[in-house]
Amino acid sequence: MARAITEGGWQSVPKLCFPGGALIGCSAGFVNVPRIKGSHNAVMSGMLAADAAHEALEAGRANDELTAYEQGWRGSEIGADLKPVRNVKPLWSKLGAALGVGLGGLDMWTNSLFGFSFFGTLKHGKPDFATLKPLAEVTPIVYPKPDGKISFDKLSSVFLSNTNHEEDQPCHLVLKDPTIPISKNLPAYGEPARLYCPAGVYEVVNDEAGKPRFVINAQNCVHCKTCDIKDPAQNINWTTPEGGGGPNYQYM
Repeated sequence: MARAITEGGWQSVPKLCFPGGALIGCSAGFVNVPRIKGSHNAVMSGMLAADAAHEALEAGRANDELTAYEQGWRGSEIGADLKPVRNVKPLWSKLGAALGVGLGGLDMWTNSLFGFSFFGTLKHGKPDFATLKPLAEVTPIVYPKPDGKISFDKLSSVFLSNTNHEEDQPCHLVLKDPTIPISKNLPAYGEPARLYCPAGVYEVVNDEAGKPRFVINAQNCVHCKTCDIKDPAQNINWTTPEGGGGPNYQYM
């Protein structure tokens, strides 16, 4: 499936285990962002979790937490990969592309060569949903229309993803308060869900009386979870769709 990149890294990995299960791979936040790599850590986290599960079963344990996995990943190859790059994303976010990436590169070198950072371990600051600027503070970007050769419209790309959901199933994109998209997000932010969704799931349409209405085309969803992460009101909750529907990329 598609996925919004979990860029937090070393200082943002959540609690990884719970009774009877564990988070591994990208869902655990093991992506090395500056190197745009994650598969190696995903595989390694699966191995670490499997080793911890094997030890637990050998000891006669069941239905408890894999604490060895939780406590051991920072001292593993995953930790050795993520710790030297931990400040790249915070510096980039706070200082911008030119200065932030430049200092991030310097920080990676000092970590790799000498095992220390001039910055220590920086915090990320705001969550993604809190970084959106109101309409009053920005100038909308006018993009040229897709030419079908180099750039493509959203629905053409959704078609290539072979996404499929049964039309009559309950909507898996749940609004905590159905009034917020029009009453709050639209006047303050221009309802950003219609812009950041890569699949055209969300639309604002006007009815016959000219009154705006929020529409969710859940059958287009490619399960990236951007809406769950980025909605400024934290009003959208992505849930598992009925019947295992979603994108199928094997023939792309």
